[in-house]
Amino acid sequence: MSSDAGISSRKLITEMFSGELYKRNQGRMVRQLTCLAIWVAVGVGVWRFHQLYLGGTGYVGYIVASLLLAAGGWFGYRLVNWPRFADFLISVEQEVNKVSWPTRTELVRASIVVIFCIFFLTIILFTFDAIWQGLFSWLGIS
Repeated sequence: MSSDAGISSRKLITEMFSGELYKRNQGRMVRQLTCLAIWVAVGVGVWRFHQLYLGGTGYVGYIVASLLLAAGGWFGYRLVNWPRFADFLISVEQEVNKVSWPTRTELVRASIVVIFCIFFLTIILFTFDAIWQGLFSWLGIS
C-alpha cells in the first residue's frame, strides 16, 4: 500500500512539470471552473499572506507574492490536467449532464413551498418556545 502512495505522488510531481493536456476536450466546463476556483483561492491566499507577512518588506514582498501567485496558478492549471483528477472531473460533468433540471415554474413553485414550510415551522417553534418559557417561569425554574 505504501509503495502505491509513493508511485502516485511521484506521478503527480512529474505531472506538475509536464506541459501536456490530458483529454483536452472532455469535461471542459467542470475543469475550467475548478481551475478558476483554485486560482481564486490561491489569489486570495497570496493576497492575505502578503498583507500579514510581507507588507513591510517593499519590493521583496511583491516579488515573493508574485512568485507564489505564479506557482499557485501553475499548480491549479496542472492539477486539472492530472489524469486521476481529470478523470474524476470528467465523470462529474457526465453525471451533471444526466440530471433533469426543473423548469422555471417548477423551481418557483418548489421555492414557494420551501419558504412556506420554513415560515410555518418558525411559527410552531416560536409557539412551543413561548409555552415552555411561560411554564418554566410559572414553576419558578428560570
